[in-house]
Amino acid sequence: MSRWRPPTPKSSPYITPEGERALNEELKELWKLRRREVVPALQAAAAEGDRSENAEYIYRKKQLGQIDRRVRYLSKRLDEVQVVDRKPPDLNKIHFGATVTLAKSDGTVFEYRIVGADEIDARKGYISVDSPVARALLGRYLDDDVNLPSPESPVSVTVLKVKY
Repeated sequence: MSRWRPPTPKSSPYITPEGERALNEELKELWKLRRREVVPALQAAAAEGDRSENAEYIYRKKQLGQIDRRVRYLSKRLDEVQVVDRKPPDLNKIHFGATVTLAKSDGTVFEYRIVGADEIDARKGYISVDSPVARALLGRYLDDDVNLPSPESPVSVTVLKVKY
């Protein structure tokens, strides 16, 4: 049995203006601050001699590789994303960037914001536009009943509010 797995499907190229700013800030911080701290430390560790048993050198080299990998990813990703910065014509319909307030039949109220794949944050309630929950919500209207997918069984919710 091989370990090969097919590549994951590409995520949607959409991003909110806040998400684009956050990615740009992360790129600047990595390139200007973190990398400038690691390179001199790596040079100092390399100057100490035997690199095969030099833990500081190995650690800094690994750290620099991680920074460079993330910088490459962010640079490529920022070139391909499309910023969605305008409101849709129908503000009662759920589109990308909407903050949706939902209620279960037992009265539990919760909120999701549909964002790009690079902006996901479970603590804030930010879900990817590519997620099954977001796909179930997209195109629905205020006061619609929606069956959201869940591991046990679909959860029936009502759309209480749509905000952009």
